[in-house]
Amino acid sequence: MLIEGVLAAATTPFYPDERVYYRKLEANIAHYSKSLLSGMVILGSTGETMTLDDEETREVFRVAADAAAPEKLLIAGVGRESVKQVVDLAEFAATLKFDAVLVRTPTYYSSQMSKAAVLNFYRSVADRSPLPVVLYNIPRCVPYEIPVEMIAELAQHPNIAGIKDSSGSVDRIRATVEQTRSAPRRTVTVTTVFEPVTARMLAPRAEATGAFVTAGDLAGGVAIAAPPPAAPIKTRTKEVGFQVMTGSAAHVLPSLEAGANGAILGFAACAPQACTEIYLAWKDRDLKLAAEKQERILAASKRITAELGISGVKYACDFNGYYGGRARAPLLPLTADEKAEVEKLLKGIRN
Repeated sequence: MLIEGVLAAATTPFYPDERVYYRKLEANIAHYSKSLLSGMVILGSTGETMTLDDEETREVFRVAADAAAPEKLLIAGVGRESVKQVVDLAEFAATLKFDAVLVRTPTYYSSQMSKAAVLNFYRSVADRSPLPVVLYNIPRCVPYEIPVEMIAELAQHPNIAGIKDSSGSVDRIRATVEQTRSAPRRTVTVTTVFEPVTARMLAPRAEATGAFVTAGDLAGGVAIAAPPPAAPIKTRTKEVGFQVMTGSAAHVLPSLEAGANGAILGFAACAPQACTEIYLAWKDRDLKLAAEKQERILAASKRITAELGISGVKYACDFNGYYGGRARAPLLPLTADEKAEVEKLLKGIRN
């Protein structure tokens, strides 16, 4: 699977009584599907994944998969504390035609997370997962930073496709890119313009083709309304290596210049257009414009995502045309002064 561009780390909407607000999730994903985002990550850190039980998790995955446009990449956050739990969720995500899974390091038994234990965890998950695995390094939430040398080892596994690194270190991104250059190259299916081909892009066409009624079938005198078979997607193949995605909105451009394939951003949940403009300008090799676009979101992304956290991102979503709502307790809502600050920061970053 080709993973590149900017993906939004989607939030999980809740009712005031903290039940999951599935209709608002559906609306948000449909809204993102009309943007220039490459795709969405469902139930990453920004999605408050640790606060949802397994039943809620599965329903969130189902609603998101149904609402997402077929051409958008969908990555399922399946972080759990055991290999079995992670694989169970990965298998469920595969039935919904997700494209990959995002897996963090388990840390409840942190004193026993030796190098051997962490390597065994990720390799065991990758061996059994029906979907490609994306490693997740987020030291501010998980008290374990995956060493770059370990990432290089894991990159040799045929089912470990890449990493989302939310350390905020461009030097670490550069080192990861350099040390994973020897990872096996994979042949992936892409469109004729080298964009990702998702599993969901193919599935609807198969269903429509089976419903088509030919002229011969109509000879019996009964006309049945049915869609014609869709033209097959024209594809080609591309060789890709280990794919590195930054999780820091404040460092998108320098990370791309250091060799990253793109970004998975919590800030893109509230400002997808502003985030994708950085990537698109960089891809066009207009570095001056890309730098201007990066500077445009610098203060807002740092304050809203890194400092105000989930509640900051959710209020920014409310302000910018998406449904955010409140975070689940124990996370606190923003104060009136903090809300005013978010509004001021986003004044020039509207969708």
